Amino acid sequence: MRLYKSPQTEGGDMAWIEVIDEERAEGELRDAYREISATRGRAPNILKIHSLNTRAMTRHWAFYRGLMFGSSELTRAERETIAVAVSVANHCHY
Repeated sequence: MRLYKSPQTEGGDMAWIEVIDEERAEGELRDAYREISATRGRAPNILKIHSLNTRAMTRHWAFYRGLMFGSSELTRAERETIAVAVSVANHCHY
C-alpha cells in the first residue's frame, strides 16, 4: 500500500490501494467484473479495491445489491438520498 497526498483530505495522507484492472483480470475476478459490468456498465472503484480478494468483492457486490434493490419499506430514491447524505457527511465523493 502506498501513501499519497490527497487534496480531499485535510492535510493528511491517504492510502492508495493497488487494484487489478478489468483488462488484467483473470479467472474468477474476470467473471466478477463481467457480472458487475453487465448491470453497472463498469466496475466502480469502490468494488475494485477488493480485486486482490475476489470473494470480498463478490460479497460486497451482493451486500450492495441487497441494500439498494432488496425488499424494503424504503423506496429506491429514499435509499439513494440516504447514501448521498452519508457521503456528504463523510466528505466522500462516492
